[in-house]
Amino acid sequence: MSVSSVATDALLVQANTPDTSSLPILIQRLEKALPGTSVRIHAAFSRVQKQFYAYLYLDKRRTCTVDEAASLQSSLQKEFPRLQNLRVSRLEQVFATDGSSQGSAPAFHYAVEMDPESGWMPELSQWYDTEHMPGLAKVPGCIRASRFLNHDHGPLSLACYDLVTEETLGSEPWLAVRGTPWSDRMRPKFTNTIRTMFRSWPLP
Repeated sequence: MSVSSVATDALLVQANTPDTSSLPILIQRLEKALPGTSVRIHAAFSRVQKQFYAYLYLDKRRTCTVDEAASLQSSLQKEFPRLQNLRVSRLEQVFATDGSSQGSAPAFHYAVEMDPESGWMPELSQWYDTEHMPGLAKVPGCIRASRFLNHDHGPLSLACYDLVTEETLGSEPWLAVRGTPWSDRMRPKFTNTIRTMFRSWPLP
């Protein structure tokens, strides 16, 4: 259930589409989605899942109401009726750090979304923010690691990584971070897990 007002660092626009022809127009529309607020857009598309994500990073954190997000979602649904399951979520950033390959072009964007098993959010957050994400950020090929709370359409936790190459995900340093005893303890506490590898927009 959405909270009426939350501290918001970004809006996430998600949609499913087999056809990317309308996405450049959508991105242009998103640049003007919040009058009076400067936004930075990072968009990505998964050819496998036919899934589009666009992060609208606000120039500064502000309180955003559920009605504001719902109003933008309704407008976009009317303007882009061919996009399926279009939704807008308010994101609260809870972790961010530059990675080992800071300054490189982010060709890929990897997102892990999950709801914590009941009662496990405190330890999962501690694991994410003190071991897991700092460790992955240090892996060569990782440009930036961020984690958000999705206050609208969920899953609640959204951890994402900008990567130089897709192969970063299977590299020995990355797998070593994923294979710690604490990681083995935490991963079974994920529910409703969605893992998606995107190509950063524009597509090559």
